[in-house]
Amino acid sequence: MPQRPDFVPPTESSMHVGSVVGIVVGGVFIVLLIFGILWKRGLLGQKKTLEDVLKGVDLQTGKFTFKQLKDATSNFDKANKIGEGGFGSVYKGVLANGTVIAVKQLSSKSKQGNREFVNEISMISALQHPHLVRLHGCCIEGNQLLLVYEYLENNSVAHALFREKESHLKLDWPTRHKICIGTARGLAYLHEESRLKVVHRDIKATNVLLNKNLNPKISDFGLAKLDEEDNTHISTRIAGTYGYMAPEYAMRGYLTDKADVYSFGILVLEIVSGRNNTTYRKKEESFYLLDWARLLKDQGNLMDLVDPRLGSDFNKEEMIVEINVALLCCNVTSTARPTMSSVVSMLEGKTVVHESVSNPNAESIKIDAMRKHFQSSFGRGMDEKQIEMGSTEGPWTASSASAHDLYPVNPDSDYWENRSERN
Repeated sequence: MPQRPDFVPPTESSMHVGSVVGIVVGGVFIVLLIFGILWKRGLLGQKKTLEDVLKGVDLQTGKFTFKQLKDATSNFDKANKIGEGGFGSVYKGVLANGTVIAVKQLSSKSKQGNREFVNEISMISALQHPHLVRLHGCCIEGNQLLLVYEYLENNSVAHALFREKESHLKLDWPTRHKICIGTARGLAYLHEESRLKVVHRDIKATNVLLNKNLNPKISDFGLAKLDEEDNTHISTRIAGTYGYMAPEYAMRGYLTDKADVYSFGILVLEIVSGRNNTTYRKKEESFYLLDWARLLKDQGNLMDLVDPRLGSDFNKEEMIVEINVALLCCNVTSTARPTMSSVVSMLEGKTVVHESVSNPNAESIKIDAMRKHFQSSFGRGMDEKQIEMGSTEGPWTASSASAHDLYPVNPDSDYWENRSERN
């Protein structure tokens, strides 16, 4: 075929430009197509709601409508309000079938509460034990987010021990011993017996609630972490309550179930002594219950630790075992701490308590000053800072959905305590 006289053959550069343009256009089309598919499936550009997140969680708990809970609490009447904290407000309610409940309502301003709401629902819904607080269910409708718990009549261990003037409870030794064993059983279940191996991360006196028979129930799973068996530890952000955190966790974020064991040891010392683990007056005067207990152990004066309110009305052998178990649980070395199943066995007198390792720096503290401080401060109305040293801004993160949120109490009643917890 003869060529046209005006025909100009394409140059190599013009062919190259055309190829580049074609590739770019094709690439843009493919990218837009992928973005469109992701958008359509809700995987891009669409913020998931809590309801969307929880659809993927195998919830083993009930669901309530907002109307049910509104009716149960008389439209969230102030007269039924039993507390308020960083998470939101808590109301006492009665369901149509007569079941008394505690309804915890998420505050729309609480971002931390949002995260803990999901964590607590997904965690505790799969856990059932006589010594864990029971979650009846939840309600998620629009911006209404609520948790529904069993209602526990006798508040928390902290309220009974540290708010003597406001609490009608007088904890005798058999009751205190029962609380220690029950709490230990609950933790043994979490660590060793449940389908999910769980580290609670916030074991403290305010998170151990008491039912009408004064049986303990561990509450607040907002900070709990799953502990997979093939992991040596969990590296995580530090969250919990100052004074109860194990040293390896507080300093390095190195988390294992032995962190709960340490916290339990501190709790037992509080139950035995009736004193908060840390008290503050001035910057130069900070006294730690664990240090004092170690010193008394070294001096052979363990009975000086016992709550004066008990007088001589306690089993001395059980008391010595209890204190020694607490000190063993608070060992500086995490691997030297016992498992919670071993703790249960020791508290029940089935196995012998091994000697704990003393704090090498404890001797630098004067035991007379410690004794004088605790004796002079005992019986005084402790302020909020003494009741719970929650975390402040920075690396410490206090749980915003604590037992104080569940049962901090009707401001119109001298039975409950009114408390606002810091985020």
